[in-house]
Amino acid sequence: MSKFYIHNTSIIDEKVKIGKGTKIWHWCHLSSNVRIGNNCILGQNVFIGKNVKIGNNVKIQNNVSIYEGVTVRDDVFIGPSVVFTNILFPRSFKNQKKKFLKTLVNKGTTIGANSTILCGNNIGEYSLIGAASLITKNVKSFSMYYGSPAKFRYKIDKDGKKIK
Repeated sequence: MSKFYIHNTSIIDEKVKIGKGTKIWHWCHLSSNVRIGNNCILGQNVFIGKNVKIGNNVKIQNNVSIYEGVTVRDDVFIGPSVVFTNILFPRSFKNQKKKFLKTLVNKGTTIGANSTILCGNNIGEYSLIGAASLITKNVKSFSMYYGSPAKFRYKIDKDGKKIK
């Protein structure tokens, strides 16, 4: 038995490191120098850009795009069709590859389906981003955010329950 599983329709570029127990499903593309930890699951049609680092026990659902400049820490859940950006003001006629802004998704975070995470933001530990949210600023740890643009709604515990 191999130490990880990659579906035969997926594309894995050079210098990619994949941890033990990780499963990569149909039509995924992992760009060069990507690092994925142990026991991760990448659903179908996931794109991971160059140099992205993904921690252990991360679940990335179908149709997610994570571009260069993003780091995902351990125990993160990323819902279906979530998109991360890496340039705030993209222009097709301008090369801005040296201007990618860093985004950090900290341990235990959940990001709901169809959310967009604008680059340059830190998402705090064990935070919860509601479905279809637009993250335009840093997210506090142990907090619920949702909306477009997303706003702080209330504090949560490690399990995601509202603190009264």
